[in-house]
Amino acid sequence: MKVALGAARGLAFLHSSEVKVIYRDFKTANILLDSNYNAKLSDFGLAKDGPTGDQSHVSTRVMGTYGYAAPEYIATVDKNRPPGEQSLVEWAKPYMANKRKVFRMLDSRLEGQYAMEDAQKASVLALQCLSMDMKFRPNMDKVVATLEQLQAPEGSEACKSKLGNPNPPRARSHSIESTRSRNQSVPYPRPSTSPLFA
Repeated sequence: MKVALGAARGLAFLHSSEVKVIYRDFKTANILLDSNYNAKLSDFGLAKDGPTGDQSHVSTRVMGTYGYAAPEYIATVDKNRPPGEQSLVEWAKPYMANKRKVFRMLDSRLEGQYAMEDAQKASVLALQCLSMDMKFRPNMDKVVATLEQLQAPEGSEACKSKLGNPNPPRARSHSIESTRSRNQSVPYPRPSTSPLFA
């Protein structure tokens, strides 16, 4: 979540500064990490000045990496793309759209050290960002605010002020072992033992 939040902050800065910048090549290879996993955007070779004044858009040819650009931006892309060239986004969409399948995208090495509810909220946010209709896509400031809420420890002052919720904190862990030790049933969705979904 820290890397996603750092990248979102970078895009929010580019989109909200006095002179807006269209990054045009947002992908994992262009996110640099320092030793503390702080994310920084890199490779501004395809970046372009955004709209100014009364202009609402900038006309430009399609650039960047397939699967990482706004759908309306890549609508003019060559439709003869090789069939084997599928993006991670296209693979993940069916899992993100189904609450019961979200856990299949999560790294099994995390062994439940996350709140399933937060994973589902992050999935919903990702789906909103992928919406074909730009009216339903959140701006980067909204993305940053949502990711900050997901990353803030429950009960912290930052979380309380953002959420405005004085309720007591809930457990952050989705640990199967801790659930079993309390003699309760394992919460759904249960991790699959199948190697196909590991």
